[in-house]
Amino acid sequence: MSSTRRDLLRTIPALVGAAAGGRWLPRALAQTAMPGPRFRMTSGAAAAGLDFVLRNSAAGRKYQVETLPGGLGVIDFDSDGWPDLFCTNGASLPSLVKTGPQYWNRLYKNNRDGTFSDVTAKAGLQGEGYCMGVAVGDYNNDGHEDLFVAGVHANHLYRNNGDGAFTDVTREAGLSGPGSLGRPAWSVGACWIDYDNDGRLDLFISNYCDWEPGTDPICGGMQDAARAYCHPDRYRAQSMQLYHNNGDGTFSEITRKQGLPDLLGKGMGLALADFAGDGRPGIFVANDNARNLLLRNVGKGFTEIGMDAGVAYNGDGRNISGMGADFGDIDGDGRPDIVMTGLKNETYEVFLNQGRGTFEDGSVRTGLLNLSRRWSGWGCGLVDLDNDGWLDLFVAGGGLDVEDAHSNRIFLNHGGHFEDVTDAMGSDFSRPALHRGVVFADFDQDGRMDAAVTALNGPIELWWNRSPQGNPVHHWLQLRLTGRKSNRSAIGAEVRCHAGGCLQLHTVSGSMGYGSTSDLTVHFGLGEAARAELEIRWPSGRLQALGGVASDQRLNLTEPAD
Repeated sequence: MSSTRRDLLRTIPALVGAAAGGRWLPRALAQTAMPGPRFRMTSGAAAAGLDFVLRNSAAGRKYQVETLPGGLGVIDFDSDGWPDLFCTNGASLPSLVKTGPQYWNRLYKNNRDGTFSDVTAKAGLQGEGYCMGVAVGDYNNDGHEDLFVAGVHANHLYRNNGDGAFTDVTREAGLSGPGSLGRPAWSVGACWIDYDNDGRLDLFISNYCDWEPGTDPICGGMQDAARAYCHPDRYRAQSMQLYHNNGDGTFSEITRKQGLPDLLGKGMGLALADFAGDGRPGIFVANDNARNLLLRNVGKGFTEIGMDAGVAYNGDGRNISGMGADFGDIDGDGRPDIVMTGLKNETYEVFLNQGRGTFEDGSVRTGLLNLSRRWSGWGCGLVDLDNDGWLDLFVAGGGLDVEDAHSNRIFLNHGGHFEDVTDAMGSDFSRPALHRGVVFADFDQDGRMDAAVTALNGPIELWWNRSPQGNPVHHWLQLRLTGRKSNRSAIGAEVRCHAGGCLQLHTVSGSMGYGSTSDLTVHFGLGEAARAELEIRWPSGRLQALGGVASDQRLNLTEPAD
């Protein structure tokens, strides 16, 4: 869509445009008004015992890596059914060495009473190097969730021993070294995906750019006070990488075999879903000032279709500073759409799924174009915060440097159209910072999705989802899936929920936003519906149906044997 066309559409009320287009009219008719939010996000990190501070070692030199750390991971490391929290951290510069506890990665155990305990040392997860993102999944199918940590010039795979401790198995797993790149990689994020459907999780890594300590160009000015972080165009991009799980605890890089060396793009946020509706989940890669990538799963590898699918550029045909990304059905048509964040004046982007692997620009139609223009966003997630059956958008706000701090933002979804309700969340929520990663989980298991957010050189934020007095909680349903023939984490499973005359869908992945992995538990808001009908398509292809499922409960479901 041309810029002229987008400017014209900005003057048309988005709800009218949606009704005229007919894309989400059937569900939108059920909610024509825009009532105030039925929830509040309440700050609770300090009281909960979360004392993590994300440190990037910035001291005026403007090393490019300083702007990018902050990924988080939700992991049930002790298999007690409650979501725990893992935080990645930076290191000293230019050495890229964690010179003290202030740079440790951190693991916090959920005490199941609204508090957390730091168990990092016991778990052996202090980490090494300058860390960025995290991926959570049971790669060896032993029933314990493992951690992959992406970083600058070194990634690490931590195997969960099942006794509260982890073992660094990076070298023996075949994941050390630069692989096909031939040079140390600056990895920002990663996601687990069983691309060949053999029941074992493979690994996709999003790499950023070719960088060495002390080689940053001088940008902004020669004086220290005038120094600025350089534009990404001053650095060469690095290729994405794909590793196949051999089933014996090791991985083999098959990047060249699958043609991925050509996928240069300064990769940032990753999201996973079956966007083509063919039973095979693919990957969207948000790139920083380069065309976005959309990898369609063809069974034995991937084909990049971003240009043909209509997601390579924004609605004006331009690159943006792509940071975070997520898949989710925004407009209620039963197909996963894409949202991605960027920096202020670029606007966030929405790509509405048209079916068969094609998308159209939906930033105007959903109202997000004008709502996001003033704000820089990094991590993000499509999550039903008010349990009304529509996916809302939470964005971790913040620019590149201290003068460009932003508050987090919440955009409530009313029938496929967003409303910025940030100001209604209270003064604590509106506090600006250089936010980076965000993850979502029902940390207190009250049926409402909470959020944890990191900020550069600031304390972690924990936002409890609360309903004000007199505002009853909508119904909800949560599912925890365990694969049998499929990978044990059930990553790639698609769940369809029919409730209250509406259809919702959710893909198990956790990979969303920026360098982060949210809870693998599937959460549905059911609104006023007290029961739901469920259809589960497991990665193995098995179909499972459950009828008359009562709301307001968490179900643990194992893949049927036949």
